[in-house]
Amino acid sequence: MAAQLRAVRARIRAVKSIAKITRAQELIASSRIVKAQQRTRAAEPYARELTTAVEAVVSRSTTISHPMINEPESIKRSAALIITSDGGFAGAYNANVLRESNRLRERNHERGSETINYVTGRKGIGWHRFRSLDIEAEWSGFSSQPTYAKAEEVATALLDAFEKDAEDGGVDEIYLVSTEFVSMLTQRPAVVRLLPMRVEEREGERPGGQLPSYEFEPSTDVVLDALLPQYIASRIYYAMLEAAASELAARRRAMKAATDNANDLLDRLTREANNARQAEITQEISEIVGGSNALAEANAGSE
Repeated sequence: MAAQLRAVRARIRAVKSIAKITRAQELIASSRIVKAQQRTRAAEPYARELTTAVEAVVSRSTTISHPMINEPESIKRSAALIITSDGGFAGAYNANVLRESNRLRERNHERGSETINYVTGRKGIGWHRFRSLDIEAEWSGFSSQPTYAKAEEVATALLDAFEKDAEDGGVDEIYLVSTEFVSMLTQRPAVVRLLPMRVEEREGERPGGQLPSYEFEPSTDVVLDALLPQYIASRIYYAMLEAAASELAARRRAMKAATDNANDLLDRLTREANNARQAEITQEISEIVGGSNALAEANAGSE
């Protein structure tokens, strides 16, 4: 009985230590997610205006021909930029992104296209290495606080591969696999094709209003050569910011659930400890009473 009580008390101490850690992780994520959302909102106007400028250049010219817009005749190699986190304790955040990247890889394989992996975040890098999947380029150490310089570095590597022919080690298209921040409770993994850009013709008015009227010098091709790299870097940077906010929100939710589970387990273990202690006391009282009765009978017999 005493051994059982000691074991329960040891488990209580261990669960209390775990609850302190998960509670601290929850508070840290809660304090950081506000700043992550502020960074995302601050980057949104620039990304929106840059997208508007690119749309204006493409829509105002009917004879435009640019490698970043033209659909390739055949797709042999596809690049996939997979954005994951550096740290854990984020629930299914990384698993959802990596699952989407695996589906993209399967779709590309079905149509005869090889997937070239570009991975950010230690979790994604470790996942690919464990499964012996080749990684063309990798980056880590900034998942919770991405910078535009890192986004430009990633964009440069992808654009260098896109400018090469598939036979020379280049790629025909570029996909972005990341997590969209919907709300504190909802984060959605998404796959978006960055290049070539899809030009869609819509009827009626544009949702954001009429596009501004621009004059291009010296030509639309030169303007696109300058705009599109910035556009791709901006898209990647904004995706990294959304992924950072999603990571923190997922970690906060996962740590809160872990803390609640630890508290529930503590309540159950405390009841077990109380029952074991009560049983131990009852047994001790029974032994004392039994010993006293035996001693009284022995004394009565001797008289």
